[in-house]
Amino acid sequence: MLFDSVTAAIGHTPLVRLRIPAAPGVRAYAKLEMQNLMAMKDRVAKEVVLRAREAGTLVDGAPIVESSSGTMALGLALVGNHLGHPVHIVTDPRIDPITLTKLEALGCAVHVVEAMTGAGWQSARLERLAHLMDDLPGAFWPQQYHNPHNPLAYRALADELLKDIDGLDVLVGAVGSGGSLCGTTAALRADRPELTSVGVDAVGSMLFAQPDRPERLQSGLGNSLQPDNIDYAVLDEVHWLSDDEAFAATRALAREQQIFAGNTSGSVYRVLTHLARQAAEGTTLVGIFPDRGDRYVESVYRHRPETQPRSHPVQVPYGTVVTAWSFAELGRNHRRQLGFIEANTTGTGMTAIRTAARLDVEPVLFTSSPQRYRGLPDVRVRTVVCDTDDTAELARTIKANLSSPAGIATTSDFYLPQVSELTASFDLPGNPPEAIAVCRDKAATRRMLSAAEVRQPGYAVVAATDEIPAAIAVTGLPCVVKPIDDSGSNNVRLCHDLAETADQVECILAVTTNVRGQATARLALIEEYVAGPEVSVEMFSHDATVTCLGVTAKSTLAPPHFVEARHVFPAALPPALHAEVLTLVTRALSAAGIREGATHTEVRLGSAGPSIVEINARPAGGMIPELVRLATGVDIVEQHLRAACRLPVQLSPARDRTAGIAFLTAGRTGRLTAVEGTTAARRTPGVVDVAVTAAPGTAVRPPRNAYDRLGHVIAVGSSGHEVSEALDAALGYLRIEVNHDRTA
Repeated sequence: MLFDSVTAAIGHTPLVRLRIPAAPGVRAYAKLEMQNLMAMKDRVAKEVVLRAREAGTLVDGAPIVESSSGTMALGLALVGNHLGHPVHIVTDPRIDPITLTKLEALGCAVHVVEAMTGAGWQSARLERLAHLMDDLPGAFWPQQYHNPHNPLAYRALADELLKDIDGLDVLVGAVGSGGSLCGTTAALRADRPELTSVGVDAVGSMLFAQPDRPERLQSGLGNSLQPDNIDYAVLDEVHWLSDDEAFAATRALAREQQIFAGNTSGSVYRVLTHLARQAAEGTTLVGIFPDRGDRYVESVYRHRPETQPRSHPVQVPYGTVVTAWSFAELGRNHRRQLGFIEANTTGTGMTAIRTAARLDVEPVLFTSSPQRYRGLPDVRVRTVVCDTDDTAELARTIKANLSSPAGIATTSDFYLPQVSELTASFDLPGNPPEAIAVCRDKAATRRMLSAAEVRQPGYAVVAATDEIPAAIAVTGLPCVVKPIDDSGSNNVRLCHDLAETADQVECILAVTTNVRGQATARLALIEEYVAGPEVSVEMFSHDATVTCLGVTAKSTLAPPHFVEARHVFPAALPPALHAEVLTLVTRALSAAGIREGATHTEVRLGSAGPSIVEINARPAGGMIPELVRLATGVDIVEQHLRAACRLPVQLSPARDRTAGIAFLTAGRTGRLTAVEGTTAARRTPGVVDVAVTAAPGTAVRPPRNAYDRLGHVIAVGSSGHEVSEALDAALGYLRIEVNHDRTA
């Protein structure tokens, strides 16, 4: 073929029949994407860069910045430099010398991170990339894991397959960003609706409901982060191979088929040969072989296995932790649904829905107001509008929309009662309605703890101001006044005298609806103020066992309000105190009747010992699940959803780190002008995330509840002291500019 440019030469790769013993008429082909000028990701680089130029998001001569350890980097080096764009590649020490030499020879600037951060090499690279984006105005970030043009780039590959062979029954491909297999499958199904699509992943990759193990050796497939480009709904089966098995398969591919390829192609070859030997007469199979072997001479081809590779895979239920070649069926044709009854508007809300996708369930959001969820358009979720306060209507709507419900869940306090009633009526995993009722009603919590003789502050419930003197006689002064049924520290106040207490009680009793428009109980809880540090205990109940995931140290802003300003996980408690807190919380959960899923219990460490402040029958808010994930590798939200769907739960820590968060707050009332210094804050050693969640022009004030926070900084380190120092240093760079505005 004759091409007038290197970009025009991308694609048009050979389709080679493999010599595999199989039933008569079974044909197995290798689509040699390695025969692109660089590798398979040349297709993605071409599609993404050309579309960005057409849209104006990449102007002539502007730089391109991407995180990649291999073929995407080479594709961008090829396309970007050919079209006149300086290319910056962020990678890690696992990059092989050949790829590094190629990138430098093609004119790329290569930035190698020095160490893993909270989520492994991927997160370390993304942090460096953020710094580069700040330094390079007008730079374009292709975002291969989330850019919709990634899977769309493979329409051309599908067209080539349809042109080259008559009939195609099974497609096998490796999964990293999700683009190649999902994009090719989606395009082929328009012509071959019965096509079976089989994904190949690495043991230790989190893409298909496995615990993340960043120390895995395979490259080119697997991931430590969740890409948006994986469409789980199009896949029929997934196979996992260990490093030893993938590398042995790669060497076998060279020896048996004379194809010198990388470990991604080797993994596909191993699965393809297995499926071909099992296939019925006349079946046609194609494997996508992405990469050449020259990058892997010193790693894959000289690797000495520590284990004996399996000759055949073991079938496991989806969600089972695997350590060697295994496979699980996915539910493309019989996919169950996980119903979400509303969600948090920040934090874990949209994250939980994204997480559900990799659990092989279809997330369905039931909401009375889709517009309240800012990130909803970016999430693959079916949305059903209904009255989520009416449990009877919810039940009817769920029956009409969930043909095979796997579970029902929520990440919002305000909908826990509805979920508990629905899970009970549909015979799905969940907590008993009476347990949820006790936890949602702080007055009921107090009565339950009293009956169980679990230490807590003294308390009284009032429905009118004339009941306050008797209440104070029980609690003393100062006292804490709060509504019995709100969330996010809303309307919680420390009161020092009778007048302050009366004002706060009147404020609470005057509120008739909460932020979701639900009727309030119009009752105030007056509590004894327990002086001392505050912690929260993150527990998980499942299969009649209660597991402590850790204790979070919490700092609040100065009274009178109790707005959380900082969390550090895990808290550095003395062993005896840790054991006492754990025993106290375990007794409280047992007394409440909690039996399933994550809980978040707040505890005050007073002079008389730890006291229960409140029990939340759901995963923690305030980004604590992210701190737990960064510190231990355990994703609380994922495990909570697993329990809701009767999937295996994985609570064993994969790492031993410390993580912390500091929240951004306004020092005065007005309108937010800007938050300056984010670039310097992101560059602080140990900092993994700086986020500003409030837009310029937002009305702000010194915080009275969690909704008044403006953003956060997250850091990871080896100790609480190291994390706190990183947070303090990052906050030192940040300046929150607020204009005075009497209307704010």
